[in-house]
Amino acid sequence: MYRISNTSSHMPSTFFLIGIPGLEDYSILTSISFCVLYISGLLGNSLMLYIIWAGKSLHGPMYFFLAMLALNDLAFSTSITPKMLEIFWRNNGNINASACLTQMFFVHFLSVIESGILTAMAYDRYVAICCPLRYTSILTYIVLEKIALSILVRAFVTIVPIPFLVSRLHYCGVDVVLHSYCDHMAVVNVACDDKRVDSIYALILSLSITGFDLMFIGLSYIMILGTIFQLPSRGAQNKAVGTCGSHICVIIATYLPGIFTFVTYRFAQKTIPHSVHIFLANIYILFPTFLNPIIYGVRTKQIQDSFLKMLQVYQKATMDFRAGHH
Repeated sequence: MYRISNTSSHMPSTFFLIGIPGLEDYSILTSISFCVLYISGLLGNSLMLYIIWAGKSLHGPMYFFLAMLALNDLAFSTSITPKMLEIFWRNNGNINASACLTQMFFVHFLSVIESGILTAMAYDRYVAICCPLRYTSILTYIVLEKIALSILVRAFVTIVPIPFLVSRLHYCGVDVVLHSYCDHMAVVNVACDDKRVDSIYALILSLSITGFDLMFIGLSYIMILGTIFQLPSRGAQNKAVGTCGSHICVIIATYLPGIFTFVTYRFAQKTIPHSVHIFLANIYILFPTFLNPIIYGVRTKQIQDSFLKMLQVYQKATMDFRAGHH
């Protein structure tokens, strides 16, 4: 299982990512599934960004956050998938130590940004439903820029210590990482040094960020529900619920695999196979990237209308082009 590198007890020059141990017999099926999710996510999120950019009616606060989510999902899935597919298809798990630390930073940095964006979207829904007459005056472009900047700064400040904490550890010549990408604790577990600081920091970080964001989202929806139940007609209530449905689906798709992975990693390592933990860690990144554009594309009428207008313009341009060449 382990191999010994020709380095000293400090960080080796390269690590070896083993992929998903235990699923070797299904590596082709697994890799193709991940590749399909990745490519579909790239196409879906790129299309979503183009629709929001091209549709002037979509230049509002809700779509500002949706564009942020699409950009983050593109970067998030790209941070792990190319190397992961190289492990599956070329059996090449070698990764330079600096590249490993860089990947580690961006994986966790983008994860915190994802959570921050979902929290901001909950606030957007709260303002839209609870303060509809002041929606545009509250969520001005200056406010949106400040929210976006705070999301980025929070992610950077909380995640930037992680690569430095990992780089100070001693590894005693062992360089095999039991994961398909450079997850923080997966690399820490390779070290033969005292890991308590890294473990405590990771635990505090996960509980504080996820706990705060979920608490804020929960409070937002409690107030949203209180407002919805006070609406005079059933139609108005259904319309208000419909505007939140997409966001709730995205929250479930994003947080559920992440929370399950965190809980099993911390408290059920002996009962849940390691392969299941790593598989879900990949699904946590790839599945929301694939699903988010579908959820918003199917459930948001404005996006559907903008997409249909784009198709009509494209069809008209194609017909005019063909007519001009006859």
